[in-house]
Amino acid sequence: MEVIILAGGQGKRLQSVVSDLPKPMANISGRPFLWWLLTRLSHQQVGRVILSVGYKAEAIQDYFGDVFSGIDIAYSVETEPLGTGGAIRFALEQARETQVVVLNGDTYTDIELRCLSDKLESSRSDLVMAVTHLDDVSRYGAVLCDGETETIVGFSEKQGGSAGYINAGIYCLRRDIFDRYSVPTRFSFERDFLTKWLSVLRPVAFSGVRAFIDIGVPEDFALAQTLIPAIAQKAPEAAES
Repeated sequence: MEVIILAGGQGKRLQSVVSDLPKPMANISGRPFLWWLLTRLSHQQVGRVILSVGYKAEAIQDYFGDVFSGIDIAYSVETEPLGTGGAIRFALEQARETQVVVLNGDTYTDIELRCLSDKLESSRSDLVMAVTHLDDVSRYGAVLCDGETETIVGFSEKQGGSAGYINAGIYCLRRDIFDRYSVPTRFSFERDFLTKWLSVLRPVAFSGVRAFIDIGVPEDFALAQTLIPAIAQKAPEAAES
């Protein structure tokens, strides 16, 4: 299995704790956040990871090198910010497999990526999106799905305090997904691609996310110090290195 991790973020909302590092290098219980993420991937049949890096890329490259925990590491280095969509498209130029998993570099989840991949394989869509249920979706906005087909039919803005499904920041997509759509060099995957082409893409939702931790704001970053190691303990060998 091949994975792209979007790890180019500066982490402006976390400057009090990662002022001189890329956000994925934020310290979580003595290790960089990206260490926890890659270690988990090493136990999910992931053989190759493409790290999409930008801001202070050398900090990530120097730490992880070309191989980490049995995973081959490649780097897609942005010389200027490309947005999430542009970063994915650029990284896909290095992809070798016909389908690729994409992860946000600031979220940690308990999910079986093979199940996500199998769902794409059995679908007619170019894209499967992992979704997770929250009691309050106001921070993220809601993902609206057809209950019978699991097709994603819309997105609602960040408002109210109601429960619902949100985008977990994990996708499984076909390597040639952008070949069929007109997209610029720099664009947001969520706003400029998913929303614009939703009716044609007909992406499928995957709800098998058992835990979701977003380190993007200081309060959740603080919670992650204990939550991420606790989740990692479910796979005892994953906590060792």
